[in-house]
Amino acid sequence: MPSPADSTTQTTATPHPSGVHQDDRGMLFRWSPRAAEPPAPGVSLLGRVLSARGIVGERASGEYLHPSLGQLHDPSLMPGLDRAAERILAALERGERIAIYGDYDADGATATAILYHTMTKIRPQAAPGAESEGQIVCYVPHRIDEGYGLHEDAIASLAEAGCTLIVSVDCGITAVGPATIARTLGVDLIITDHHNPPANEADLPDAFAIVHPRAPGSAYPFEGLCGAGVAYKLAWRMCTMKSGSAKVEPGLRALLIELLALAALGSVADVVPLTDENRAIAKFGLGRIQGSPLGGLRALVEACDLANEKVKADDVAFRLAPRLNACGRLGHARDTVELLTTAAGERAEELAAQLARQNDQRRRVEKTIFDQACELAEASGMTGDARRAIVLAHEDWHPGVVGIVCSRLVERFARPVILMQRAAELTGGSGRSIDGFSLHAALTDCADLLASYGGHDMAAGLRLQTSNLETFTERFIERTNAELGPHDLVRTTRYDTEATLGELTIDAINELARMEPFGRDNPPVQVRLRGLRVSVLPRYFGSAGDHARLTVTDGRQTVQLLGWRWAERAQGISPGARIEAIVTPGLNRWNGICRVEPILVDLRPA
Repeated sequence: MPSPADSTTQTTATPHPSGVHQDDRGMLFRWSPRAAEPPAPGVSLLGRVLSARGIVGERASGEYLHPSLGQLHDPSLMPGLDRAAERILAALERGERIAIYGDYDADGATATAILYHTMTKIRPQAAPGAESEGQIVCYVPHRIDEGYGLHEDAIASLAEAGCTLIVSVDCGITAVGPATIARTLGVDLIITDHHNPPANEADLPDAFAIVHPRAPGSAYPFEGLCGAGVAYKLAWRMCTMKSGSAKVEPGLRALLIELLALAALGSVADVVPLTDENRAIAKFGLGRIQGSPLGGLRALVEACDLANEKVKADDVAFRLAPRLNACGRLGHARDTVELLTTAAGERAEELAAQLARQNDQRRRVEKTIFDQACELAEASGMTGDARRAIVLAHEDWHPGVVGIVCSRLVERFARPVILMQRAAELTGGSGRSIDGFSLHAALTDCADLLASYGGHDMAAGLRLQTSNLETFTERFIERTNAELGPHDLVRTTRYDTEATLGELTIDAINELARMEPFGRDNPPVQVRLRGLRVSVLPRYFGSAGDHARLTVTDGRQTVQLLGWRWAERAQGISPGARIEAIVTPGLNRWNGICRVEPILVDLRPA
């Protein structure tokens, strides 16, 4: 069972008014039900959870529990998409050299692979002895040496190499300079992206086509696609145009079905909302990961010991995606792109093993940065009410890993976080935010101090002159102090409904599994359990003893609660202690035996 992100719960709590409590670190937290009204008597556990999430009525619940590919929106509704598809098909037919310009994270790599496989399938088959190798090339910038996005030097190099068409994926929506260079060099640039676009059409890059679900004036019915999702819609339209009909020819239809695996991987990895058409993409795409005909993806699945498992969203989030991302963080993401495009056989196995080693290294680096950042944040007064954001820089922090640490610090301290690697001249890194505070908007207010920035409300990257670091830190914290009150800095754990241990049966938990895939805006089910008593001392496991199992009873049923990274918190729990907990209902299957084993999310004294 994969380990979820680090929880921040302590086992003792000091109550405050309005249901707010204080943990052992002095941080405020509260538990909040999703539904304001209690459920009607006699409703099943699944029914109560659906109701709490606003999914009521036979039609709504049916569409939610049984998503279909018919829920995917018409790609032609997306601005610029038809124009882009026509240009790519023409380039393939004429034998032009095309560059797919990607990004170094899992979303960018899967988006790159989607277009690569589509183009190689559609392009005319070369006559025997004819030259076709190199017609389609993939370019991924180096995270450290180049940074995110389209770069003028890279555009110029691709043009010099004979590329007459460049298609960006997962980047480019603000790349005004690179677009100008491309046009000057006679290269057609197609931008496909999902990051925050400029508010005004006049501020968009001067590209041949811009494909973006949220471009100014867009009427596309869903805003939540990731880069791989946008690439998949473009691939779909290319296939219908090539087929001359909305009914895609069998070979291309089979390709589109298999490419759902990459679209799902990118969607889960990039933490986009698993609602609307993303839910259908994830539902059907996850089912195509196991047994994929793509040699590299198959090797990755085998390296993660998932070859004989049903791949779920949390397998992507905690096993597959971290390996894909680790390559871009600590190496060069071109290896990830090779794995997902051309690698096969021994080369695929070699790359999958390399990604595993890099991910192990990433874990070690992450732990070091996390420990240092916690200490510095507390010493700098950035974990209390006086300074409502954490902004830190350190010369030893790896810029490819700080984003993950930001997410963990947001979980722990419930405030926006920016972590950067400080260098002599240029300092850069990543930020993560909390609900209700737009990180991108806050950085825009500091734009005069930044060399570059971009991203979303919840996540962003930035670079600035080191001489501006202190001024930027103070201005950013002043802005958060003005916008966020103490009530915003409360770690809130939401639960769907209350339940008893007796309701957490194997059948009931299997019913809840119909709500998968879980992810952003469709989180794993969380239920509140009252009246629990600890039966025996916690048991610790894992290579470092980081995890714990807690045996509890309500007087009628006894179960073990599984706590990932709960060893430290469980130290203060003694037999006989009265507690209540929020858990995710779960099953432990081992050696042919299945038993109920809820996963601890939070607990506090009763």
